[in-house]
Amino acid sequence: MWKKISPLKKRLYILVLVCLVPLVVMILYLMITINRFSDRYDAIVSRITMANTYNFNFKDDLDYIMYIIAANVERAEELVDTEQPHVMIDDARKMFQNLYEITDEEYAKNQLKRILKNLNTLEDRVEEIEADAFVSGTYDLNMERLDVNIRILTNLIQEQIQTYIYDQTRNLEVLRGDIRRDVNRAVQMVGIIFTVILAAAFFISRKIMVGITEPIRNLCEVTKVAGSGNFGVRVREESGDELVQLSVSFNQMVEQIGNLVEGIRVEQMNLKATELKLLQAQINPHFLYNTLDAIIWLAESGEKEQVVYMVSALSDFFRTTLSKGRDFVSVGDEEVHIKSYLKIQQFRYRDILEYEIRIPEELHEYQILKMTLQPLVENALYHGIKNKRRLGHILVEGKKEEDTLVLTVRDDGMGIKPEKLDYIKKVIAGDLQDYENPSGFGLFNVEQRVRLNYGAQYGLRINSVYGEWTEVEIILPAVKK
Repeated sequence: MWKKISPLKKRLYILVLVCLVPLVVMILYLMITINRFSDRYDAIVSRITMANTYNFNFKDDLDYIMYIIAANVERAEELVDTEQPHVMIDDARKMFQNLYEITDEEYAKNQLKRILKNLNTLEDRVEEIEADAFVSGTYDLNMERLDVNIRILTNLIQEQIQTYIYDQTRNLEVLRGDIRRDVNRAVQMVGIIFTVILAAAFFISRKIMVGITEPIRNLCEVTKVAGSGNFGVRVREESGDELVQLSVSFNQMVEQIGNLVEGIRVEQMNLKATELKLLQAQINPHFLYNTLDAIIWLAESGEKEQVVYMVSALSDFFRTTLSKGRDFVSVGDEEVHIKSYLKIQQFRYRDILEYEIRIPEELHEYQILKMTLQPLVENALYHGIKNKRRLGHILVEGKKEEDTLVLTVRDDGMGIKPEKLDYIKKVIAGDLQDYENPSGFGLFNVEQRVRLNYGAQYGLRINSVYGEWTEVEIILPAVKK
């Protein structure tokens, strides 16, 4: 893929890559760094927030509840039944266990282990006080347990929580230092990258600019010389990009300009031939759709013989139309072609169409242009017989007169009005380029093809009497296959 790209485009792509790739790398580095620090900061703040939840309230609340259990028998029963001290300790244990799982630092994990261990010990001491809370004579013992066991443990847990929070706060200071260090590193990297980008962009852009402007300047100078009539001048071919291709093309143009006048005339003739072949290939097979609909209707009605008849006629029609890509066919093949076409159309217009083909068998071996008669027969049907709206006849005849063939298509349809007949004759002669005229398009196509292939002395002759008949003659050289 890279080999197919032109040198100039390669230079431009390299310039873009030199500018964009370092910038993209720099942006990705900054994004990754910011995201990494943001994640660390969020994790530390989250841990501090969770620890602070139990830093201030846990000791006072639990000490107060345990004091009530130890001193007030009436309220102690309610607190013991609801297991309120155990609920508080269990909530604290779950929270610090969660902190243990999300903490990475080893020293912080050890601190959390100690907190969890002390919570388990605290729960055991709470159970001892609860067990003797309803036993008479144990008030002094429970109060002693409250001071020695409970308050000391809650105070120890609070200190451990504060130590954990302090350690996490120190992590924020470490994080700040890391951020400052990476920011300094990023600033240095950005400066280096921008310096490299500017230097590379200046070097490459200057090389590209010189590689473009110099050949263009030389080409302009040579063009001025060639414009003055000196076609012996040439452009220097110094580089390998698009501009050298332009120089080569210019040199070839200057070298061949003496032959262009004759070449233009030849090219116009070839272009005309190509256009006519395209026109031939675009002959509208509108009747095909109706034919297929008729075949479907016959098949659905069980008319097998009629289906075979129609399909056979359609096959003969397109076999001659294709004719293995040949432009010339025999008169016999052309007769089969128009006969199959008329068979198909007679099925559709059996109430108004009759036809007869009188081409002598000795003419069958002569060669004519493919699709010569069919457009004329089609015109006779659609612009003659159909407009008459009653039974009409189409007669196709052929004869040989010395060295020419004369093929005639005659119908007794509506004919053509004199002014329209003159108009169609002008279209056929090429005096008017009226390709939108439906009755003149097919005739013009046949006329131009005949003239192009055989010469201006051959072509069509058309005559008509409005309301009575129309006759089209094709004059062709008598050439055998």
